[in-house]
Amino acid sequence: MRAPVGRTLLLLVLAACPGSGEGLDENGNPIGPPGPPADSVTLSADVQPILTANCALSNCHAGTRPVLDQNLSAGLTFSNTVNVPAQQVPALRRVRPFLPDSSYLVHKIQGTHATVGGSGGRMPLGGVPLTSAEIQTIRSWIAAGAPNN
Repeated sequence: MRAPVGRTLLLLVLAACPGSGEGLDENGNPIGPPGPPADSVTLSADVQPILTANCALSNCHAGTRPVLDQNLSAGLTFSNTVNVPAQQVPALRRVRPFLPDSSYLVHKIQGTHATVGGSGGRMPLGGVPLTSAEIQTIRSWIAAGAPNN
């Protein structure tokens, strides 16, 4: 038995809507729930859990020999990123407070690092790209001055 045309159309429209947290945005990032408001983003409560789950892993950005000497483990992220020159593009900082678009870490997680003279792959390398909400959370923290909070 065929479904009525109106019902079929409604199902197609609902399937195409990204509100469920599934699918990809226009940049190919997985869509997730919206990030926290920019004025409430903290390194410890909002940014660090993203980095811990996706970056501060063994053989990546953690341990005694982190890749590019960038340790993103809890308690070390701030000193290893904020105002630290990016090894792949020394003219840029890994995190430049107030300027997410001038922060190499943002370019690496967005996959735009080649546009600023960077090299290598998009981070997390070999993993699923961060969601738009996760990227926005990191950008918001940087835009707020990248405080050690």
